[in-house]
Amino acid sequence: MAKKGQKFNECNHDLKNRIIKEIQSGRDSYSLEREYGVSNNTIRMWKYKLNHPELITGNKRGRYKRPVSLEDYKERYEIIKKYQAFLKAQRERK
Repeated sequence: MAKKGQKFNECNHDLKNRIIKEIQSGRDSYSLEREYGVSNNTIRMWKYKLNHPELITGNKRGRYKRPVSLEDYKERYEIIKKYQAFLKAQRERK
C-alpha cells in the first residue's frame, strides 16, 4: 500500500515496449532489471498482463468483473422474478 506523499516512478511507453519485446524473446526478468533499472516486480507484472490481456483495460479497482452475456442476464432476470414472487407470497401469507 502506498504511503502518504510517496512518489511513483513511471516508465515511458518506449522503454516498456522494448522490455516486453525482450521478455517475449525469452530474456530473464532479473537481467532486464539490472540493465534498465526497472523493478523486477514491475517487469513480472508487465509479463503477467501480457499473458492476461483482459486485465489491461477496464476498472482497475476491486475484483475483475467479467462481462455479462445476454444468456446470463436473462437467467439472472428470471431468478429475480421468482424471488420477488416468493417474497410477495410470503407477505400475503401473513
